[in-house]
Amino acid sequence: MNYVDGFVAAVPTANREKFQQHAQAMAAVLKENGALAVVECWGDDVPEGKLTSFPMAVQRKDDETVVFSWIAWPSRAVRDEGMKKAMADPRMQPEHSPMPFDGKRVIFGGFQVIVNV
Repeated sequence: MNYVDGFVAAVPTANREKFQQHAQAMAAVLKENGALAVVECWGDDVPEGKLTSFPMAVQRKDDETVVFSWIAWPSRAVRDEGMKKAMADPRMQPEHSPMPFDGKRVIFGGFQVIVNV
């Protein structure tokens, strides 16, 4: 695991099952395109902060839950090519699999792994 895409989002709590189904479908596409692992985590103990916090970062509403996710890739090159192919896959298109959350409030980024114990 040399490269990781990380995500934080706010998902309507009522959409937990829809989110899980959506995530499983997207994970299959990502794994077909080179991802080593796709992990989706439903917030259980995600406190509000005073200056910063996950809830503040995604502008979580009272009826939403914070989700923390990551995709592990063997390298950035594999990730770049894999994401390109995955995003072109019809199964990833909103008309086929609409996101059960507000995609405008997702925080994401790519990270080089520097410690993996």
